[in-house]
Amino acid sequence: MPTPDSGPYGITAGPDGAMWFTEMNTDRIGRITGRGEITEFPLPLEGACPSMITAGPDGALWFTLNQANAIGRITTDGDTVVHPLPTPGAGPVGITSDGTALWFVEIAAGRIGRISVDGDVEEFPLPDRTAKPHAIVATSVGECWFTEWGANRIGRIGGGDGIVEYDLPSPSSEPHGITLGPDGALWAALETGGVARVARRPRTENRVRVPGTPEDTAPWKAAGGSPTGG
Repeated sequence: MPTPDSGPYGITAGPDGAMWFTEMNTDRIGRITGRGEITEFPLPLEGACPSMITAGPDGALWFTLNQANAIGRITTDGDTVVHPLPTPGAGPVGITSDGTALWFVEIAAGRIGRISVDGDVEEFPLPDRTAKPHAIVATSVGECWFTEWGANRIGRIGGGDGIVEYDLPSPSSEPHGITLGPDGALWAALETGGVARVARRPRTENRVRVPGTPEDTAPWKAAGGSPTGG
């Protein structure tokens, strides 16, 4: 990296054929080409701790500013705008695009957030405000899945029934990253070791298991949790 101790953290494919990433320790957004050419764009804030980043539906890159309590937007030319969050100390981390808007998690406030490309922010509190949501991925417009690092659960927002949560079968597994797999299921990395797969089924039929045993004997846990008005 051109800047020492920059702490690269989140990364995503940009609309310009390059990869874009955050520099957590030095308040920069970076761009790297397939040949390894790096450009850095300083942010207008100090100590902001840019975390995750994703390509938005507007052709720009959107990222969370964990310590600045804000969501940032940067164009491929490097023009940056910062959108403050309404909840103090929210601590945004994960961010995703559903093709229309951006969705993000507030790890310190126990909320899921949505920001339009115009900068309008909505926040949806989780049933357990101490769940520490960490990562989020969109599966369709208005529907996202997220990890609850502090509550050992995978959650879903949208889909017509607000917020629904699913307990993981392995205790204290600390789910972190989550993504949509080529099989249509959700896959979540567990910090304590292992990967969990969530089979997407009609609403309350969703099930969660940790791969490693045959499906017919795996520790499935039928969908629990109570939908809330997210």
